[in-house]
Amino acid sequence: MRGRGALAGLGAAAAGAAGWGWFEAGWVRLRTLDAPVRGLPAALEGLRIVHLSDFHLGVPSRSRRAIERGVDWTRERDPDLVAITGDLLSRPSGEPRLRLLVAGLPRCYAVLGNHDFADSRDPFSKPAVLSDLEPATLLRDESRIVELRGLRLQIAGVDPSTYRRGEALPERLADRDADFRILLCHYPNVIDKLTPGAFHLVLAGHLHSGQIAVPYGSGKLRLSQVRWTYVEGLYQRPAATLHVSPGLGTTFVPFRFFARPEATELVLHSL
Repeated sequence: MRGRGALAGLGAAAAGAAGWGWFEAGWVRLRTLDAPVRGLPAALEGLRIVHLSDFHLGVPSRSRRAIERGVDWTRERDPDLVAITGDLLSRPSGEPRLRLLVAGLPRCYAVLGNHDFADSRDPFSKPAVLSDLEPATLLRDESRIVELRGLRLQIAGVDPSTYRRGEALPERLADRDADFRILLCHYPNVIDKLTPGAFHLVLAGHLHSGQIAVPYGSGKLRLSQVRWTYVEGLYQRPAATLHVSPGLGTTFVPFRFFARPEATELVLHSL
């Protein structure tokens, strides 16, 4: 009888955990965050950039609710720029929905991630052929110049396939004549490959804030990212200011534990 009771208790706990994880996958945080940046021109003080990442569209998940709410909120905020840092699709079937979502985003720039090529251990991932994202601008080892507030802003994007092969040289994308330079890369560790001054702001994703985390004391153990240095939020590094998005979707399993999805509006200030 005791054994049966213990098994029943474990089953109830597992069901409760799965239910919470399913709920949290759609429980999006809509966050505005002050972002100090070295070298920010005075004219760009207060510039607003909404940073989105890791949609993983094409697989069943309650994260679709988080993605749609995050995109709707972005439209409502009408920021100066929108940046999406990869893993847009987990399967090609998500492409029509992706295009509908980005169609209404203002001044949107994006890069791909490893899941867009099915370059992962996720057994549910399939490669998607995504060569453009009109009206958003998809950057693959290239950049664009944007005129804002009378200044020239450069937005450069790293292609994840060349990056993982060690062929990408993100620093060579930097236009030193631009007044302010932003680099989009799916992988946060790109920050340690840059020399100071190449870019002012680096935006990345990839890690989902751990997606499955166990809280302890004042921190949490991110089970799938125990070796990563930059997991979520803002980091001040010698090369630049880095923001790592917690992302909006899920991968491997359609759950999140103590790792809520997030859409983040960065408000730039001089450091």
